[in-house]
Amino acid sequence: MEENTKDEVLEKKSVSFIEQKVINDLAEGKNGGRMQTRFPPEPNGYLHIGHAKAIAIDFGLAKKYGGQCNLRFDDTNPQKEDTEYVNAIEQDIRWLGFQWANIYYASDYFQQLWDFAVWLIKQGRAYVDEQSSEEIAKQKGTTTSPGTNSPFRDRPVEENLRLFEFMNSGQCEPGTLVLRAKIDMAHPNMLFRDPLIYRVLNIPHWRTGSQWNAYPMYDFTHGQSDYLEGVTHSWCTLEFVEHRPLYDLFVTWMKEWRGETENIEDNRPRQTEFNKLNLNYTLMSKRNLLALVKNGFVSGWDDPRMPTICAFRRRGYSPESIVNFIDKIGYTTYDALNDFALLESAVRDDLNKRATRVSAVINPVKLVITNYPEGQVEELTAINNPEHPEEGSHTIEFSRELWIERDDFQPVAEKKFMRLAPGKEVRLKNAYIIKCNDEDAHPYDLDAEGNVTCIYATYDPETRSGMPGADRKIKGKTLHWLSCAHCLPAEVRMYERLWQVENPRDELARLQDEGLTPIDAMKQMMNPDSLHVLTNCFIEKFVQTMPALTYLQFQRIGYFNVDTDSTPDHLVFNKTVGLKDTFKK
Repeated sequence: MEENTKDEVLEKKSVSFIEQKVINDLAEGKNGGRMQTRFPPEPNGYLHIGHAKAIAIDFGLAKKYGGQCNLRFDDTNPQKEDTEYVNAIEQDIRWLGFQWANIYYASDYFQQLWDFAVWLIKQGRAYVDEQSSEEIAKQKGTTTSPGTNSPFRDRPVEENLRLFEFMNSGQCEPGTLVLRAKIDMAHPNMLFRDPLIYRVLNIPHWRTGSQWNAYPMYDFTHGQSDYLEGVTHSWCTLEFVEHRPLYDLFVTWMKEWRGETENIEDNRPRQTEFNKLNLNYTLMSKRNLLALVKNGFVSGWDDPRMPTICAFRRRGYSPESIVNFIDKIGYTTYDALNDFALLESAVRDDLNKRATRVSAVINPVKLVITNYPEGQVEELTAINNPEHPEEGSHTIEFSRELWIERDDFQPVAEKKFMRLAPGKEVRLKNAYIIKCNDEDAHPYDLDAEGNVTCIYATYDPETRSGMPGADRKIKGKTLHWLSCAHCLPAEVRMYERLWQVENPRDELARLQDEGLTPIDAMKQMMNPDSLHVLTNCFIEKFVQTMPALTYLQFQRIGYFNVDTDSTPDHLVFNKTVGLKDTFKK
């Protein structure tokens, strides 16, 4: 699989091949100059970022070219479907910034599909088979050898109709009867070798109740649903290339059933395939994601380590950053493994414009400014977002005792260490220049294990930010800080990638080939350091009442957001992404 790196993605200078087809179709007046798309998820899991790529083109191009995009749930398998997934899918689409024209369901067409199947039986184009699934699979043949006909392929129409009715009676045992389309058991496309179009489940449907016990197969439902809805442009991923001829055949048959025999190639959906969104260090399939949730490897579908849209939302990704990333990588006809750093770069670019800057100390050590008056408190000004000065500022308290990051101090400074150390000066952001005490003036305290517990420094009162003395040049860097008496405790969740291997999909398949169960294979690939929960952190009081999912930049640390678990009494923040790419393969 070809890999796209950050340096290889260039600004697009032309439209995608899919968009060009839309332009051509509209110019030629196809489908009466009408454009209609659909986003057709199966409601059997939460959407992941791969679905976002389909959402962006389905909704985006329809809007751009004056068409409409409908949301259609392909709900053909009640064994795995749930209204929880329906609600989550709707929320994800809205969050990404899109809105559907109508909501449809494949189950809306169950009666029409049933009547269509009855017509196919009467036309001699479908039959009921009572072989086992294993027997049917054997008779399919291989890519180099033809299949063999079912012994039930030529049973009389009346018997097929009676058995088909029995399939939906509730008395038929699942797996004993199936309805197959009669096409060609020697066809080079294996999907044409008398595909299954109905099977028995005897399970109530969440929308239709107990009306149906036999349900149409996905390949028999998808294309006809597109046609019945008036879809003009049907877009899907590359694994459906071989399905397209079958999709077209079923639509042609349905047009015949409906009496639309003139210009049968007109006014029909046209399928076009594009590449999936593949990211390194990411496993994307609803089956595998469901396994992670059910086995407790993650806290749920919205665990910020998951690639689901709701997880990215909870972690602090903005919808604009995801859509911008998808626009950068584009749509092609070859599979590529995209570097996760590309997505993180898009997130940084977007959050830099919208995140509120705050001070937070996640690994604190106390700093005492010995010449600052005891009991004195100053209110200093902090800019909310230097990218957007119109967003104003807030105040932050300054006092004698502060918290700073432990990593910002070294008892014995390395040669190029530009932060705080005995005898060194630094600037405290929005405040003063301070100097750590010299070695002979008690610069720090140690505990019994040799850890620094307190640092001592003095401040220059003429160097407050905004004063003339603030321009004094020093060699040290600017550090962030918090007043010990004027900040709030916080929990900070630091996330890294869930998988240790660059291509977990291929590695999972390899380990299973070696005999490991999917769960054991996942355990072997998982990163044991994907989550660190820091409980001894502090943050400005300014954030206490900010709502969940607020975008923040912890100055000098990274981008964070307010977690959905957060309350004013127990503040919780998620690390979204660092200020720069620090991940090493």
